[in-house]
Amino acid sequence: MPTRLLIMSDTHLPQRARDLPAELWTAVDEADVVVHAGDWVDAALLDELEHRSRRLVGVYGNNDHGVLRDRLPEVARCEIDGLRFGVVHETGPSTGRERRCSERFGDLDVLVFGHSHIPWDTTSETGLRLLNPGSPTDRRRQPHCTYLTAVANAGALVEVTLHRLPPRSTPALND
Repeated sequence: MPTRLLIMSDTHLPQRARDLPAELWTAVDEADVVVHAGDWVDAALLDELEHRSRRLVGVYGNNDHGVLRDRLPEVARCEIDGLRFGVVHETGPSTGRERRCSERFGDLDVLVFGHSHIPWDTTSETGLRLLNPGSPTDRRRQPHCTYLTAVANAGALVEVTLHRLPPRSTPALND
């Protein structure tokens, strides 16, 4: 049976938004596995995602401190429906990313990362799939806030979809 994935990063709650968008909470409820690539900022989101997710895989980011670093690893590794996944927050500059990540994470099929708030989907020469979902709350220089969904099925990652969120109807706390 295929495994539905929800992939997010750089939520920055409550600094960039008071809560995740309703569409994203719906996606959490529908997913078999929720992946968060760091920069949660508030442990309350971790608590809520642990409560609502069937399975949660997450790491801390550079803006996560205290209890978040106590409860989350810097790098997470797991197997999902025959695929070897890794999750990390930072991978360094975009130039040379595929090569660096292939060297560091050569034992993986898929590496999810965050930090830049820029969606990314490439495959390295070694076959490592690199995914960055962007941010659902802080688009920075991007046209939209975003997240990813995908399906893991018998060792293949399929239906990788970048979702663009509508503009917020209420401003972020720091806007």
